[in-house]
Amino acid sequence: MTAAREAERRRLGERFAALCSIYSPSGSERACAELVRGELAELGISVVEDGAGEALGGDCGNLLARIPGRDGRCVLFCAHLDTVPAAAPIEPVLRDGGWENANDAILGADNKAAVAVLLGLAQRLVAEPPPVGVELLFTVGEEVGLLGAKEFETGLLRSDVGFTFDAAMPIGGIVVASPTYYRLSAEFRGVAAHAGVRPEDGRSAILAAARGIAALALGRLDDGTSANIGTIEGGSAANVVPERCVVVGEVRSLDAERAEAVASAMIASLTDAANDPECECDIDVTLERQFDGYRVRPSSPELVLASRALRDCGYQPDPGVSGGGSDVNALRTRGCRAINLGNGAERPHEATERVSVAALEGLLELASALVQRAGEPA
Repeated sequence: MTAAREAERRRLGERFAALCSIYSPSGSERACAELVRGELAELGISVVEDGAGEALGGDCGNLLARIPGRDGRCVLFCAHLDTVPAAAPIEPVLRDGGWENANDAILGADNKAAVAVLLGLAQRLVAEPPPVGVELLFTVGEEVGLLGAKEFETGLLRSDVGFTFDAAMPIGGIVVASPTYYRLSAEFRGVAAHAGVRPEDGRSAILAAARGIAALALGRLDDGTSANIGTIEGGSAANVVPERCVVVGEVRSLDAERAEAVASAMIASLTDAANDPECECDIDVTLERQFDGYRVRPSSPELVLASRALRDCGYQPDPGVSGGGSDVNALRTRGCRAINLGNGAERPHEATERVSVAALEGLLELASALVQRAGEPA
């Protein structure tokens, strides 16, 4: 291995560790964005920030950078700057050839592995101009409903195809189908009363919510559909009949009509429980379609290009479906032919999250191969 390549490998690891060490939950991405902006500025690459931060109530907008190529075509790479909240400080350490958090919390490889790789790609492309232009999009608010990508004005892009590295699967994995996602919230409102003195005068919002939840079909409903109640919050004290309870859940399905039907059935069950004479609670329900699902045709340019680049790097393309969403859902809905690729990370959103050094280096080689393949004659 040449000294230059060894230095590149070392820098990739250092960059990844530095990114992960920055706490950047959704809405608080500014410090991470400044590191990205600073590294690109050192390479002579200008960065434009949009107004997504202000629109979403966060501290930072989406960042867009361009690296010119030898012809007028462009290819897009997208990564998100935010993570889910961390339960403890993030202290990246190397163990057995992989990065982990020394503390009992997430690492942040979702999606800082991709952020680090795209900065490494930019460094390569400045040293050796690419055959096509490269656009780098760093989004905010991905973990809370793809909010940054939904705010981004895709009409600004010049790219024909785009790629994200945001699928927690081995490198080679390609997400060719992703679900439509609904988020629902139900607020039950009863009547408070002293639980020991006059409980019969109260109407328990928690009881109504519990009965509604018990009537729901939850978990994996079929091969492409799942439903979940994720949080329940209510009550004020053990000796008070609870007058308020809020239930938050979700539905995902590869079939958009099925997703809507299941979400509607969940609302009906919760409403029936609130109207039960033994509960008699008021209920306010909010249902939001947070993103649309998609399916990629086998002949689509983005899938063909990704498969060729993977083979160039020695990986076997492995198309599959995902129960999760990514910025690709938002980008495709707005006309950008993007596709989500496996990043080699393991157990995102968990305290045992991990990504190997080999995966980071493999992603950088794959990103370079994608650029080269994108430069082939149409």
